[in-house]
Amino acid sequence: MNLLVDMGNSRLKWAVADAAGQLLAKGAVANGQLADAALRQCWQGLGPFRRIGIACVSGGPLLALVQAVAAALWPDAPCVQIRSQRQAFGVSNAYQEPEKLGVDRWLALIAAHRHYPAAACVVDCGTAITVDLLEANGEHRGGYISPGLMLMKQALAQGTNALPFSAAAYSGQPGQSTEAAIYGGTLLAARGLIEHVLATRAAPSQLLLTGGDAAIIAEHLPIPAVIDPDLVLRGLAIALAAWE
Repeated sequence: MNLLVDMGNSRLKWAVADAAGQLLAKGAVANGQLADAALRQCWQGLGPFRRIGIACVSGGPLLALVQAVAAALWPDAPCVQIRSQRQAFGVSNAYQEPEKLGVDRWLALIAAHRHYPAAACVVDCGTAITVDLLEANGEHRGGYISPGLMLMKQALAQGTNALPFSAAAYSGQPGQSTEAAIYGGTLLAARGLIEHVLATRAAPSQLLLTGGDAAIIAEHLPIPAVIDPDLVLRGLAIALAAWE
């Protein structure tokens, strides 16, 4: 078995994967709550592992913390930090500097190509909303990045005078309170990005959503979408298997 660790901008997600790459136990910890004791509590009783695969978009002290706790719990399991590549697992990276493509986006593309073998629009609805275009042959066309729903709301709350910040629901109609107008505006901004990207595709593409806001955004899209909350972890399992 392997331990998979996806260190995002807001949360650390982890899963145990068997030899076939199937995800077994899994969990998540908010970055603000990451500490030695919290990780040990999450991972208590797990293992032993052959390897520990880490995908980290930022690095720094939190990465060092994860590596230290993993080394203390499973000293015989090497930590492997996965990075974006020019080409691997049937996917070619569109970036001129491949290593600058976020590793979470790279792993989501790998998982999409393996598990959903067709032209795809891969959308990670997290702290940022990333949209990546993938051809059926594994060619990455590039993508787009915009603020996520929470970042958009926070920007309005911080950059304007006394605009309220709340988790009001979107009814599909113009907001009749400032809170509802903000929520609807941010949600429609995300929806508009996705719809525009799909509309400009030369051929139909399946829509794959992952990330914490995937279900919320999918609910308000007029087109069908596949929601796979573990897309990045599944890509990490594929990449780590190459080290076997």
